[in-house]
Amino acid sequence: MNRHLIIMAKSPRMGVVKTRLAVDVGLLEATRIYRRMLTGIIREVGIEPRWQAHIALAPEGSFHGCNLPHARELDIIAQTRGNLGARMGALLRQFPQSDRVIIGSDIPDIRRRHVIDAFRTLGSHDAVFGPAQDGGYWLVGVPRRHNCANIFENVRWSTPHALEDTLANFQGRRVGLLETLRDIDKAADLRSGACVPPNAA
Repeated sequence: MNRHLIIMAKSPRMGVVKTRLAVDVGLLEATRIYRRMLTGIIREVGIEPRWQAHIALAPEGSFHGCNLPHARELDIIAQTRGNLGARMGALLRQFPQSDRVIIGSDIPDIRRRHVIDAFRTLGSHDAVFGPAQDGGYWLVGVPRRHNCANIFENVRWSTPHALEDTLANFQGRRVGLLETLRDIDKAADLRSGACVPPNAA
């Protein structure tokens, strides 16, 4: 397979996921929302013959919590330890001979067309990003044989500068940008129009 989609996720257990959202809606509801988002993304983009999908779970080794519909049909791999950049870099380096795309699991508006566009963009670009409204990004992709060296260095993670800082590492290269989407971190994000899927089985 020459295309790999990596869904970065956490084991959907109470107290592990969406702790900022839980301050507003409670631990149980925050966990339910995250579970619905992750299940919706797996259903939307996980089972697709045009790429091989993987769920990259953190913290390392927490596979037992991923009893979600369709999740067992995907390859489940572990994230390494370290900051977000270190973890994403390690995931990208697992598939050096393929086009690779990483997406987050708290972006309920991700659709199959976004992933198709990302892989298509990699045919003529050195990288592709899906900007998030908070200044971060919900997707990053690099083409095959890209060694991913230094692409996540000096990035101020969890700040409005995350995308800007990452793009600075691609200066002089051709970078494609996809549609801007919203991630779900707080109750205000739920009221902003992002479409959280209905309750999952």
